[in-house]
Amino acid sequence: MVNFSILFPSLAQSLLFLLILVLSLTGSESLLCFVPVGGCKADWRPNNSPKLIDLMDDTVPGIGTYEDFNTIDWVREKSKDRDRHREITNKSKHSTVALLFSISDAFSGWLLMLLIGLMSGALAGGIDIAAHWMTDLKEGVCLNGFWFNHEHCCWASNETTFQERDKCPQWKSWAELMDGQGRVNVLNHFMYVSWALLFAFLAVILVRAFAPYACGSGIPEIKTILSGFIIRGYLGKWTLIIKTITLVLAVSSGLSLGKEGPLVHVACCCANILCHFFTKYRRNEAKKREVLSAASAVGVSVAFGAPIGGVLFSLEEVSYYFPLKTLWRSFFAALVAAFTLRSINPFGNSRLVLFYVEFHTPWHLLELIPFVLLGIFGGLWGAFFIHANIAWCRLRKNTRLGHYPVIEVLVVTLLTALLAFPIEYTRMSSSELISELFNDCGLLDSSKLCDYTGNSGSTSGSVNATAANGLGARLAGPKLYTAMWQLALALVFKMFITVATFGMKVPSGLFIPSMAVGAIAGRLLGVGMEQLAVHNHERDIFRGWCSPGADCITPGLYAMVGAAACLGGVTRMTVSLVVIMFELTGGLEYIVPLMAAAMTSKWVADALSRESIYEAHIRLNGYPFLEAKEEFRHKTLATDVMRPRRSDPPLSVLTQSGMTVEEVERLIADTTYSGFPVVISQLSQRLVGFVLRRDLFISLENARRHQDGVVSVSAVLFTECESPASPGAPPAVKLRSILDLSPFTVTVHTPMEIVVDIFRKLGLRQCLVIQNGRLLGIITKKDILKHMAQMANRDPESILFN
Repeated sequence: MVNFSILFPSLAQSLLFLLILVLSLTGSESLLCFVPVGGCKADWRPNNSPKLIDLMDDTVPGIGTYEDFNTIDWVREKSKDRDRHREITNKSKHSTVALLFSISDAFSGWLLMLLIGLMSGALAGGIDIAAHWMTDLKEGVCLNGFWFNHEHCCWASNETTFQERDKCPQWKSWAELMDGQGRVNVLNHFMYVSWALLFAFLAVILVRAFAPYACGSGIPEIKTILSGFIIRGYLGKWTLIIKTITLVLAVSSGLSLGKEGPLVHVACCCANILCHFFTKYRRNEAKKREVLSAASAVGVSVAFGAPIGGVLFSLEEVSYYFPLKTLWRSFFAALVAAFTLRSINPFGNSRLVLFYVEFHTPWHLLELIPFVLLGIFGGLWGAFFIHANIAWCRLRKNTRLGHYPVIEVLVVTLLTALLAFPIEYTRMSSSELISELFNDCGLLDSSKLCDYTGNSGSTSGSVNATAANGLGARLAGPKLYTAMWQLALALVFKMFITVATFGMKVPSGLFIPSMAVGAIAGRLLGVGMEQLAVHNHERDIFRGWCSPGADCITPGLYAMVGAAACLGGVTRMTVSLVVIMFELTGGLEYIVPLMAAAMTSKWVADALSRESIYEAHIRLNGYPFLEAKEEFRHKTLATDVMRPRRSDPPLSVLTQSGMTVEEVERLIADTTYSGFPVVISQLSQRLVGFVLRRDLFISLENARRHQDGVVSVSAVLFTECESPASPGAPPAVKLRSILDLSPFTVTVHTPMEIVVDIFRKLGLRQCLVIQNGRLLGIITKKDILKHMAQMANRDPESILFN
């Protein structure tokens, strides 16, 4: 038998460990005050404090936090985390309880990743199941139980046929239920449009009434938040609840959108909510962003069943700061999420991949030419889509169209449903369409895309006749030609309707619609190449690898490559895109075609426009995002960008002594700056440090509330030593501990190229400009973005936030 006493010497010690673990993970850092090492601060009381009080005590709420729509100070946050870790390490050397707290603190990050993976995987599984059921509800209902979707309804049926796929007596269309014979196609069309309008109306109403931040993809805002920007409520509980519900409604309405991008937002909401239960992540914005980077990987993992691709997506496309520790934790969280999703099995195929493929014909080297052509098409489509979508969103933003989001959603839904229903390939969901296009035709496949003479599922032609002509069994039948022109119409329809759909006030992802466009184009090209090879198999170009009667070209592979090309053209992903695609399909041996198409797509799209769709939306919304991929090539200096300019009023500063509480409060009330430089005196302008506006305001409020004798004429000191005060003077307020004594500084002659690199790599909020120790000006992140916009001949006032 196992001797459990080896693991836990005593029951009391194990219970103590669990108590310390639970309390420490939920934020009870005061537990360390039981450690007899003299490291804890006593509770503040007015009668046990001298006249000079240090207000940087941890008991002052709000110190170190940031206002909404402001940028965090990465250097300050990392310094706070190092100090916290150093304090815990020092205390753990003197006490067993503190040692247990240190262990639980180190373990808390992995526990948080576990919880994020479990929560995100469970939500994604529920969204997949609900969206599948509600999508099928537009076409009919299952008699065995209305909660069954079309596929599940026919699983138990013994009368499902190959000629009419998924047809079974248990599933009835709305016309069959109401008409009895199902002859009234208009009734089916009416019910399809009605359900679509109902789902879309509920989605936009819920978003507008309860969580305006739940609309859109969420990835542009996630990128901005991970760069250090604060958007209160964007990752809150109401956003999570409403986005989860409305995502199901929006996808089920049949709009040309996907759920993959919004699932990244959902996973980040889960991470942000769970961070509140862990002290070191709740109180540190930089540490929280490490968790959000891992959550972005989780979102892609549950969206596509691609955990490795999710980690690479977070690293390549989303994250601003991605240390090695975050890489390991992202991998673990993505693994847990993928396992959770696999346990739920929302697709009902016992596979994690969304579009499983099994091609039986290897690709040939000469096929790289059409693969590159698909890459060129993907780049052109990506550039066209970004330009058209941004123009449409700008029109929505600057005209009265943006005042009627509900009407816009209903009109687009009505057009989509009316135009999509008559064609089979636009009526089915985008995920089902992609799966159909990726499919490799088998002998018993009755799809119109597999109507070849010689296929036992085909009704056209004769096997013997085609064999006698030397054309083999891959000659296109009449149903295949019908499918081709229907796919051509579907391609045009999806290209234009996706432009109007992305950016509306409902949750809308872009991955699946972009992949659908590419898959249609790829399937069309694949069938064309296949028929070209069949009819010209005796030519030298086909003779060596495409013999008569052989399946030498796989149209489904072309669809897969086209999907990767179009998605890459829109998002400009490369490495993560290829990994996601082979994880998504299981087609590991087709990495080279995917790489060729993805790289070509990026080159072509970058030649036309350097921005991805997410960066374009960031710029449209005026977020202060400093893109690491954008090079600064202009020969300007810090003095050309800093404020104040020659015509501006002098810089608002604080002096280290000589100012009163009233003067400081008046300065705060009269300005909107996020912080103030502190100098020795107004005359010398010698720099001492920098203090944040929020910290200054909270500290003064706390002093007035808790410190006896503080009045408007009380002195405000940023020095360590108390200056001599006249007899009877009110007590001074010492704010030395909220002062940043080592702000980043540059000289007036520093090239802006270096300044931009400093802001990018260190995540600065502001940088002070000095000359021989004297303060001359300040450069903020917003100043840099405005300068870069001006140098690029864009409107500098488009940068809206701080």
